[in-house]
Amino acid sequence: MIKAPRRTGLVFFPAFDWAISPTHPEREERLLYTQDQIMEEGILDIDGIEEYRVRPATFEDIRRVHFCIPNEEAVTTKSHLISAGGCMVAADAVLTGEVESAFALVRPPGHHARTVVLGNRGFCNINIEAVMIEYIREKYGINRIAIVDTDCHHGDGTQDIYWHDPDTLFISIHQDGSTLYPGSGFPDEDGGPNARGSTVNIPLPPRTGEKGFLFVLDELVMPILDKFKPELIINSAGQDNHFNDPITNMNFSARGYAALTSRLRPDLAVLEGGYAVENALPYVNLGIILAMAGLDTSFVKEPNYDRDYQEQPETITRYIEDLVRDLKDRFLKDHKMPYLKSGQIISRTKEIYYDTDGIQESQNERIRSCHDCAGLLSIESRSSLGLHTMAIRIPIRACDACQKMGSLWYSKALKNSFDYVYLQNRVQNTYEVF
Repeated sequence: MIKAPRRTGLVFFPAFDWAISPTHPEREERLLYTQDQIMEEGILDIDGIEEYRVRPATFEDIRRVHFCIPNEEAVTTKSHLISAGGCMVAADAVLTGEVESAFALVRPPGHHARTVVLGNRGFCNINIEAVMIEYIREKYGINRIAIVDTDCHHGDGTQDIYWHDPDTLFISIHQDGSTLYPGSGFPDEDGGPNARGSTVNIPLPPRTGEKGFLFVLDELVMPILDKFKPELIINSAGQDNHFNDPITNMNFSARGYAALTSRLRPDLAVLEGGYAVENALPYVNLGIILAMAGLDTSFVKEPNYDRDYQEQPETITRYIEDLVRDLKDRFLKDHKMPYLKSGQIISRTKEIYYDTDGIQESQNERIRSCHDCAGLLSIESRSSLGLHTMAIRIPIRACDACQKMGSLWYSKALKNSFDYVYLQNRVQNTYEVF
């Protein structure tokens, strides 16, 4: 019997009862072909690879991350709860020491779901990685976490959730936002005033191949991780960089994904995008599973690889080398950050479109500059649904000053004419809605 050098857990959830439409790319077939491939290859017969049953997340789990307007029941289904819960099952398997790594092959995906949730955008309702991360922090006390998002689309939801968190390093490797949804993820998006440099965006040009992805990983991503020194590495394992994917323009392969996973060595991986359901996902997922388990991946190859895969053009190689050189200067050298007095309030406005549900939202965000914690946050939201809301977050490990001001902001908001007022207090692990 084959024995896995690295004990690895697998969680499967195809979500048979949820799809945006019967023919939409984000449907249950995304995982059914993978399950067939895993069975055909006998992966679950390998000593050291364990399959785990899913369980649903609770609304309390979601409230550690999101402000769901008007409430969680209105914007989620049971499938969304089980998808997030499947990630939590994977986390438990790793953090209790049953396995050394785990891969949550679940859907619906989540990395476009932002702090405030009004509906579905980018196929996502709730951010399943963030729900898992905050569950880990609450249950296991782990603080310093790195997320490496390898989905072809910029993980703008995850970026939004952790924009102000200096203890969460978010790295997104994606197709340039000037050429693909959601149109964001540029290098100057590098974190909020209390967390400058904790967000790293690496926008790659269309037609980037294995050479480019692995160069970026070796030359930039791994050194940044070494500098940050995370306690846990999580891979948002989107697979739509594949050369067969119908909605993107990249040139990665199953063997390339396996090589990336072998070098990254994530503790946890969570399936995100990837829509070539027959001729990409089964092989990419197989490569990722084998790589996480420390097994040979040299035989992993798509049936049409020799016919359709194209080498990365030399012009793309030179472009990526220049990009990495610039990003090394930005993120690996110590630059003097602008000094902000503790207690200063910084504001920004955001316009957000929910492409699936056709909702337009305007946000006014305030963050308290703080030298002692992630800072008190408030988000005032107005949407085309006709709702005007105020959401206030007191962060985990908040200092006394941010806690006191959070209570003050909440009291003032209750006196105004908002449709809903939310207070998420991570210090006391409470969530209030008025």
